[in-house]
Order: sequence, then C-alpha cells, then structure tokens
Amino acid sequence: MYNEFVDEYDSYAIEDSENYHYTVRGEGEFGDRSHYPTYSIPEEVKKYVTYFRDAMRDENIYDIPSLYMDFNRLTEEYYKTQSWPEVEDLYGNKLVEQDGRDDIFLILYRELYYRHIYARVQGGPTIPQRFESYYNYCNLFNYILSAETPVPMELPNQWLWEIIDEFIYQFQSFSQFRSKLGKKSEPEIEMLKESPKIWNVHSVLNVLHCLVDKSNINRQLEVYTSGGDPDSVAGEFGRHPLYKMLGYFSLIGLLRLHSLLGDYYQAIKVLENIELNKKSMYSRVPACQITTYYYVGFAYMMMRRYADAIRTFSNILVYIQRTKAMFQTRNYQNDQINKQTEQMYTLLSICMVLHPQRIDEAVQSSLREKALAEKMARMSRGDAQEFTQCFTFACPKFLSPVPPPFDTTAANLHKEPFQQQLKQQQQISVMRSYLKLYTTMPMEKMAAFQEMSEDDFRNALLCFKHKMRNMVWTKGTSGLQGDFQSDSEVDFFIDGNMIHIADTKVAQRYGDFFIRQIHKLEEVNRSLSKVKV
Repeated sequence: MYNEFVDEYDSYAIEDSENYHYTVRGEGEFGDRSHYPTYSIPEEVKKYVTYFRDAMRDENIYDIPSLYMDFNRLTEEYYKTQSWPEVEDLYGNKLVEQDGRDDIFLILYRELYYRHIYARVQGGPTIPQRFESYYNYCNLFNYILSAETPVPMELPNQWLWEIIDEFIYQFQSFSQFRSKLGKKSEPEIEMLKESPKIWNVHSVLNVLHCLVDKSNINRQLEVYTSGGDPDSVAGEFGRHPLYKMLGYFSLIGLLRLHSLLGDYYQAIKVLENIELNKKSMYSRVPACQITTYYYVGFAYMMMRRYADAIRTFSNILVYIQRTKAMFQTRNYQNDQINKQTEQMYTLLSICMVLHPQRIDEAVQSSLREKALAEKMARMSRGDAQEFTQCFTFACPKFLSPVPPPFDTTAANLHKEPFQQQLKQQQQISVMRSYLKLYTTMPMEKMAAFQEMSEDDFRNALLCFKHKMRNMVWTKGTSGLQGDFQSDSEVDFFIDGNMIHIADTKVAQRYGDFFIRQIHKLEEVNRSLSKVKV
C-alpha cells in the first residue's frame, strides 16, 4: 500500500504539478501572478512569519505550538475575511529564501493558507486553489512517507489532527463542488474533466492507509489495550510522535471517510483496536474525540444498532457538557465542534424515537432545553417531514466515490448520495404508538387503522419486530462485537388473527432519582455555607 502511494505520487503528481503550473496558471483566464505588485504585509505578521520560519529551520519544537495558536489570533486581527499573503508575497518581502532551507516551512504555511481560504474567504477557493492545495498535501505526505528514517519534524497534536481532518474535508468539499454542474462554465467543466486524478478517492484512501501502516499504529493499539508497552512493537517510525499520532488520526479519518461513502461496517471496523469506552493516551485532542464519537454513533444508527448509537452519543454529550468552557472561544474549529454537538443531540433524538430507552438525566434535560422534545413528539406521531428535516440537519454530507458524468444536464447530482442514505432509515414509530394502546387487537382492525391490507400489515409487524432486535455491544475492543438483544418497550406475538401485546418497559426507579437530588441539594448548601463564612 505504501509503495503504491509513493509510486503514484512519483509518476503522476510531480510531473502533473509542473504541467499544471505552466498550462493552467499560465493561461490568460487565471493569469500569472509574477507580474503582481508586492503585497503589503503588516509588521506583526512579518515578525510572525520570520519567527515561524526560524523555528522550523532550527527544529525548535517548543515554540511551534504557541506559533500555531498565534496563527488564529493574527487571523482574527488582520485576515478575518481575506486570505493570508501568498508564498510569492513572502518571497517578495524577503521573508523566506529560495535555497531550499524553507521548503518544509512553506509546505506547512501553504497548508494553513489554503485551510484559511476554505474556512473564511468569501466565495471559497477557486478551482486552481483547490488543485494547488491538493498538490501541497501530496508534497507534505510524500516528505513524511518517503523518508528512509523518521523526518526531523515535530508538530503539536492539535495541528496533526487538523491536517488529517482538513485533508478529508477538502476532499469532501471538492467532491461536492465537482458534482454541482449547473452553475459551472465550459472551461471549468473542461478543467475538471481533464483532472480525474486530483482529489481522487483512491489517493485519499492510500494516504490514510500509508500513514496507518508506516506508524504500525494498529499493532501499538493492540498491545496498549492488553496492558503492554506500545513502544515495544512500534518500530523506528511508530516510536516517533509525528508518525504515531498521524497514524492514530488517520484511523479516525478512515472512520469518517467510510461513513461519508456509506460503508458503515468498514467505518466501525477500522477502529477495532481502539477501545472507545476507555480514556487512553491517544485521545488528547477534544476535536478528534468528538468527531470520533459523532461518526461512530452515526454509523451505529445507520446499521440500526440504536442502543449502541444512543450509548455513544450520550457518553460524548456528557463529556462535552463537562468541558464546554473549552469550546467557548470563537474560531472555526470550535464553531465546527459546536455544530457537531447540535447534530449529535438531533441524531440522539431520532434514535430515541426509533428505540426509546432511559438515558443520562443531564442529556435528557438538554434535549428538553433545545426544544427537541417537541420534534421527538412529532416524529413519534409519524411526521415524515420532521424526520427528514432532522436527518438532513444532523447527517454528514455524503459523497459519491466517482466523478459525475460531465455531459449530463442534471444539476443536483451532489444530492443523490444523501437521498440514498435517507431511504435507509424506515420509520417504525407509528407502529409502536398503536401497539402501546392495546393488549389484544384483531389484525384486521389494526390494519384498518394504518390503512393497510392485512397481509401488508402482517409484514410490517414482522419488520418492526426485526428492527427492534439489535446487536448491542457488551464487551471487547471491536465495536462490531456484541449480542442480539430486544430492547423495545413493547413486545407482541400473533395467534391466528389476534395480536397479543405486552408492555416490557421497566418502571423508573424513583428512589435513585431522589437520592441524586438530595446529594445535589447538600452540595449547594455546603457551597452557600462557605460563602457566608
């Protein structure tokens, strides 16, 4: 796999990147930037670039985390809605050298530069910028993966996660952009048609798998989970923090990518060596943790493992409630985390309608505060439009793994993957609401309530019983393991033409609830006593 990526990069990306710069950027439509006047850069930004450049030259790993955080601060101050200076402007202001010493710094600078354009610049990236960003990632990953010994570079875990996260996001963005043919000009369509390998799904998968293989991260996680020392099996590259964390984040990237492509079994399988229900040394980046639980929970939901989806969403939402102060600062990373949190509450509400059960009290309270209780009531009554609206808001933006047919006149090809996934979630709440009203009922009568023939209704009942029997995780590392359980609050059997229904809901234990409230009251009283003193 690793050699496959390097061979593809060597034979394609370097040659084509040269052709791209000469044939595309040299054409009159986009222009050659060499004749542009020197861009005026604020003094503080010049100092920042100089410090950052020197830190990379000197391999000063202690200053890089703070410099990385300063990028967001300077963005808010100088480049809130416009792009940072281009690399040509850095050369024009003599902030970098052309002797090769600053090549790695420039790759990392471009990574931040294009990421900022995707996130903040009005109108988003142009087609040339999308291409250039892809080639920059090729340069970065080729530098890391083609080295015979670990490269002398260390970056903070937050940046490493955001490199992988942004890499997949830009692939996702390009795939959707390429499918929206309605507003594209003939030259734009021609350019996309002539560049089938740029942001190709196989290239993205290869990069992630290469990073996983190079770091030997699966073997490390296996040993770590069993209580051993992961460094004993890591190898030369796996012991290096850069490779180890890129390997781990690539597993989360594969989870996300397979979910976007609709392969939920494979999405969960790539994490079979990660024990989600335990804190570990690898889960130190909150954004990574939240993304992991979002896509794991969503994959469980789409596999109809509602109990596991509810447990997954509840666990991470409790964590977010306890650490919400971390996500109050306004930047695009925290904005994404806050949006993902709202999406998980909505997905949880869908799962609770399809598979009612008790959840953490704090999460249940948040559902009520966010007015999701009303939406759940409408979905429970079989409101198809409410289901669609909630699913549309909360689901990820699905992708097609292949380019669209460029000669078609269809304008909404980017919506087809979403429509296919929406059909997977059949609504079963109406059936449950009728069953909860009776203990015995003739088949013919209940079929008439649902405006169905008796045969169709019998099939719908069997479908309901099948969907209420879920695989539920009980123990083990792999999220695919578990036992079949029926957690429905109603059960039934059919005897001839009669349905016999039993309420299986476990009565709520009010004693536990009151004990928790008494403890909370005692804590409040103690706090007030200290204040008075």
